[in-house]
Amino acid sequence: MAASPPRRYFDWAATAPPEAGLARYDTAVPFGNPSSPHAEGRAARDCLEEARSRCAQALGLKPETVYFSSGGTESNALVILPFLFRPGACLYSATEHPSVRENCRILEKQGKTVGCIPVEPDGRVSGAGLERSFEKYRESRFAAIMAVNNETGALNDLDALSGPLRSKKGAPLHLHCDLVQAAGKVPVDIPGWDLDSASLSAHKLGGPRGIGLLYLRKPLETLYRGGGQERGIRAGTENIAGALALASCLETYTRPDRLEASFRAAQERMNRLMRALETTGRYTPIPAGRKDAEDGRFSPYILQAAFDGVPGEVMVRALDQAGFAVSTGSACSSSRTGRPILEAMGLDPKLQLEGIRISQGWSTTVQDIEALIQAIGKVLDYL
Repeated sequence: MAASPPRRYFDWAATAPPEAGLARYDTAVPFGNPSSPHAEGRAARDCLEEARSRCAQALGLKPETVYFSSGGTESNALVILPFLFRPGACLYSATEHPSVRENCRILEKQGKTVGCIPVEPDGRVSGAGLERSFEKYRESRFAAIMAVNNETGALNDLDALSGPLRSKKGAPLHLHCDLVQAAGKVPVDIPGWDLDSASLSAHKLGGPRGIGLLYLRKPLETLYRGGGQERGIRAGTENIAGALALASCLETYTRPDRLEASFRAAQERMNRLMRALETTGRYTPIPAGRKDAEDGRFSPYILQAAFDGVPGEVMVRALDQAGFAVSTGSACSSSRTGRPILEAMGLDPKLQLEGIRISQGWSTTVQDIEALIQAIGKVLDYL
């Protein structure tokens, strides 16, 4: 029997493989319930608050603005759904993650006025697009704009966009940002971007599944009820081991020196990949205007690519058989047909069908890139 090919992982945008030594806290965590008044409960509470303080320090925040959740999806829902009972319209960018898009649609189904902020062909929100949305939805009170797109790597300029948002006339507007693909990969400045709320997830940082973080500048009246944990924002017994693991991941990957070094290395690897794919004669980057990894409009960790004549699902299966893990897009919507993010960018339906997502991370090597280049070449020759 032929040996299976060695596996090489290029689906970091779906989940990041853990780094040795991180996210292993189960044996060190007190078993008590953090809400219990006895010594065991107090010990557990101390660990939880230690994790909160460490996460806050890594992100430049005050500990009282940090809340733990089960992940990015829940953090987004905790912020969005309360606006069902608040006045004004809610906006979200056309390329948001399903956990934002679908929760906004829930508001719409319940009679709330909801609008979609258009994106440019490169997948980014522009100041002009934002102004058009404000003109159409003059009573806007909420806007969700992600930092890094999970399918294309498009980087929204939150620093530039927060100005128009804050200068908008009328009642204050709540600005929410999905940081799931940004934290630990690109510089994140929650206070500088003047965000009202933000979400991130540990497993995108090499941590465990089932733990995330929600930043709230001011507490919200959420729809989630239970025992009043997390100061009433997110009920349920807290995941202390996960919170400590998340703190460790944030401390490791958001450290400025490591962040910069990892970013430059990712650029070099992505440039090698993009240049090699160009030589196939069948490769189109998505969007087509993306030429290299130094393009500041995109994260160097994510590439959406199309190969002429090869449906994305076929390429994904062929590479999987050859030992390479890639995807067509968000793992959270892999069971659905259609590519709403690519459609929102005005992409040709043929390119939407052919698009695959190649995403790398900190442990990706040049050898991995070279092997992927050879594998894609073989698939194209065969097909």
